[in-house]
Amino acid sequence: MQLRSLLIRLQLAHGIGYAGMVRVLQACRRRQTVVTDPQQLSQIAQLTASRRSRFIADWQAADFQHRLKRHAQVDILTILDADYPPALLEGYQPPLVLFLRGHRELLASRQLAVVGARQATSYAERAVQRLLAPLATDPVTIVSGLAKGADGLAHRAALQFHLPTIAVIGTGLDISYPRQHSELQQQIANVGLVVSEYPLGVGPEPYHFVARNRIIAGLCQTLIVVEAQAHSGSLITANLALQNNRNVLAVPGPIDAPYSVGCNELIVAGAKPVLNSRHIYRRVFTKNLTSRFF
Repeated sequence: MQLRSLLIRLQLAHGIGYAGMVRVLQACRRRQTVVTDPQQLSQIAQLTASRRSRFIADWQAADFQHRLKRHAQVDILTILDADYPPALLEGYQPPLVLFLRGHRELLASRQLAVVGARQATSYAERAVQRLLAPLATDPVTIVSGLAKGADGLAHRAALQFHLPTIAVIGTGLDISYPRQHSELQQQIANVGLVVSEYPLGVGPEPYHFVARNRIIAGLCQTLIVVEAQAHSGSLITANLALQNNRNVLAVPGPIDAPYSVGCNELIVAGAKPVLNSRHIYRRVFTKNLTSRFF
């Protein structure tokens, strides 16, 4: 078995987790051999007794074989692949395996992340339209999380202006969340790219969306926060982007508007205010990214 195949199997298995997978990957590279015995894998991964039992039982179960067959036709990207985005390697916990639907080559394109409040206001919609429309003359890929509110506005604007778009979701590729974005997710899969760290059949969990944010922050060269309340998930994504040495822009808003508090605070803290597409062009396409994971 190749190391790449082992990584995919580990991603589909229950009980091992990210840290365990990293230990297995590094051990196999160091030993220059691919370990396939579940007992050895659980030892290398340093699993607790309960997780070890779960992992070994799952590895040998018929359901695991069914999972492998279900994913045989899924486009899969691993950290070992030549086209794995170097930008992701700069971020916190770069994903080891990603499941893809759509145009994989978009991962190599220039990328602008757009995030914001799930309860986006009409101001957010106007801001997204105003900022993204001029980008159609020099296309950049719009990255967002397909959530309600600003994410959906960003993806729809990208489709409207014929900009490529990538949706990073917190479920398996066969599940839409929120449900009302099912058609939008299919449109993006047809002309853009849908990316997930989660196998088919995995539903939404709160921690999935926190983890998903690090991928959005890792893929992009520049991130725009359109609207955000204080202590919102969008600010977490912005902080991850800053840690990745990305450009972070924020749309300013009225000082008494609850959904502009986060953006205004970002600007006070040093984020660049964005008022038009020229402010995006000045900062989007200049970074040289290098790997630091291995």
